[in-house]
Amino acid sequence: METTMSKDLLAINTLRMLGVDAINKANSGHPGIVIGAAPMAHTLFTKHLNVYPKESHWINRDRFILSAGHGSMLLYGLNHLSGYKITIEDIKKFRDYPGITPGHPEYGLTDGVETTSGPLGQGISNAVGMAIAEKHLAARFNQEGFPIVDHYTFVLCGDGDLQEGVALEAISLAGHLGLGKLIVLYDSNDIQLDGPTKYAVTEDVKKKFEAQNWHYLKVSDGDDIKAVDQAIKKAKKVLDKPTIIEVKTIIGKGTRIAGTHKVHGAAIGEEERAYFANYLGYPYQPFEVDEEVYKLYKSKVYNRGKKTYNFWKGMFAAYKIKYPELAKQFETFLKGEINADLSQLVYEAGSKDATRNMMGKAFDILSAKNLNIIGGSADLTSSTKAKGADGNFLKENPLGRNINFGVREHAMGSVVNGINLHGGLKAFSGAFFVFSDYMKPPVRLAAMMHLPSVFVFSHDSVAVGEDGPTHEPIEQLIGLRSIPNLNVIRPADGEETKAAVEIAFTSTKTPTALITTRQNVVNLGTTSKEGVYKGAYIVDKEEKKLDGILLAAGSEVHLAVEAKKILKEKGLDIRVVSMPSHFNFLNQPASYQESILPKGVKTLAVEMGSSYSWFRFTPHVYGIDTFGVSTSVNKVVEVFGFTKEKVAAKFLEI
Repeated sequence: METTMSKDLLAINTLRMLGVDAINKANSGHPGIVIGAAPMAHTLFTKHLNVYPKESHWINRDRFILSAGHGSMLLYGLNHLSGYKITIEDIKKFRDYPGITPGHPEYGLTDGVETTSGPLGQGISNAVGMAIAEKHLAARFNQEGFPIVDHYTFVLCGDGDLQEGVALEAISLAGHLGLGKLIVLYDSNDIQLDGPTKYAVTEDVKKKFEAQNWHYLKVSDGDDIKAVDQAIKKAKKVLDKPTIIEVKTIIGKGTRIAGTHKVHGAAIGEEERAYFANYLGYPYQPFEVDEEVYKLYKSKVYNRGKKTYNFWKGMFAAYKIKYPELAKQFETFLKGEINADLSQLVYEAGSKDATRNMMGKAFDILSAKNLNIIGGSADLTSSTKAKGADGNFLKENPLGRNINFGVREHAMGSVVNGINLHGGLKAFSGAFFVFSDYMKPPVRLAAMMHLPSVFVFSHDSVAVGEDGPTHEPIEQLIGLRSIPNLNVIRPADGEETKAAVEIAFTSTKTPTALITTRQNVVNLGTTSKEGVYKGAYIVDKEEKKLDGILLAAGSEVHLAVEAKKILKEKGLDIRVVSMPSHFNFLNQPASYQESILPKGVKTLAVEMGSSYSWFRFTPHVYGIDTFGVSTSVNKVVEVFGFTKEKVAAKFLEI
């Protein structure tokens, strides 16, 4: 009869060998972390992690984030053994297409994967967002005897994760907010792709994390699963600050290239596989799993999770009886429902305001109507107007819905993604548009994950003025518009801003970047919600014959309307088209696109930014392909020729 300990060891070695075999078959992958981190991951799953694979989206499950996403075969092995929808055949197709076991974990593709990780630092930063969501929802919904939101967020990260700047931003925020149910297992093996970590970093991890208000624990031997278990138990008891458990491991331990970078990111091959199997005393063929291992995971992960899930279901049924209104609200939160009615906002034609201000008013209204909206800005709330309601989210005020992200744009984007991945809340962020550069990775990942995060970017053009070229976006619009599945909306006035906000908060599969002005714009009176939903539409129609089109977005739409008046004096009948969303327009039927921008009609696109994104619609673009200048708003607009006279003259040159 095998002892429990030997069953654990057999399961750990099975995880190791599944990783080695899949990576060998693919001739591509990262075996080092799979071999080294298998004991801690196995211990977490079998002793602590509350998940029920049959209900993999259960809101009160513990979250497990493999931040070191290159170790994906460890996650696939764990999820396969645990009973998620990953078969041995799927594992044999590791890193192959079509398949559900890609090189790095992909949210929405593979059952049990909580986020798309791989770009280092993103996973741990997503986890901070998940822990914020857990803390906020628990504060809102839990009642005495009814902890309906009560779970941990666990992370497995490596040296590379902790070297990324985004991770340190997120770690700092997590410590400040006292996210006690965030626990990080740090696979500390002193090796990275280029060699020993000592070539790149010298730091005291304990002091570093304690200085950020984290609880630090250390396990000296990563193979000591009892020590790992004890450390996780201690971590779970510390609820006023997050915990990092530094687990010392030897990368690729048991292979002849153990402890070197050679085992980090390449298949070890069949000969080394045989040597390693012999070292482990592992007699099984590639992809062969002992039935005892399945039984262990069925008992310790699946059945334990099922029991926890059923207990929670019973508790929630009783909660619904005792707190029916709260239960109804909770279910609304889980569905992600948003009341996006902004009809109370009315803008008179000819009135003026900045679209950032109009957007801020829309946010305030939606936040008052929808308690599931949460977010904030990167130390720029007074400028972006992107502010959450009900005070600041703080350790002592978890019901606050304004997150002070501090000057941490990169982490802000990742944390917003984490909140939205968690479920139950709709999160947004706010920053100056030029600093979207600092947020590109999480914006891109949101689009890849079909995650409807809301990213607000104000100060959208050279009209920022005196702050100068460092703060005046030029290439940012084309940069974001080129990201697949990202809806970039640059509204022209109040009506378009209302529609843009509605689209952002009701989207279910697409993130939205809302691009707003610092300077005042004129409310046109001809803009419409329906037009924004279609991406582009006519705001000032030709009278009889179509002599040409002025195509514009944002603050330049009014400029185009004014330029049309000059062209009319010269006998030209011009159509003005507003295109707030390239994304929405390109998703319209070809017949609609042709009706708005008919082929063979002289068309000039006008925008105070890079000309590149407009060439798909017309060869004639009036844009800015140099950096900005530091001067007053009026003068900067003159310097770059964005006057009605210059626009009209440019059209006449065509």
